[in-house]
Amino acid sequence: MTYVDGFIVAVRRDRLDDYADLARLAGAVWKAHGALDYVECVGDDLPYGQVTSFPRAVQATGDEVVIFAWIVYASKAERDLIVPKVMADPRLKIDPDAMPFDGQRMIYGGFNTLVQV
Repeated sequence: MTYVDGFIVAVRRDRLDDYADLARLAGAVWKAHGALDYVECVGDDLPYGQVTSFPRAVQATGDEVVIFAWIVYASKAERDLIVPKVMADPRLKIDPDAMPFDGQRMIYGGFNTLVQV
């Protein structure tokens, strides 16, 4: 079964185009190093929950949108080989001050696939 890295991040609406540019570049880099798929989605129907919700999870403000994204690998072993290559790729060496999101509020993790139809 495949392995998936998922993440959620808040992005200011006025930086969404910058984020999309970064996502296109990142997707190309991940796939060049062996990822099977790379998807980034912008929140559209995200109710603000009483206890938990996507906006609460990343402390999104009124001028931010929530991005939900994932990267698919053939296996966790493949992911463990790909990630260091991506992190070392000079195309993704970006000045932290120029990032179009606050990385401290990013939520991410790796997942074993349970069902794939």
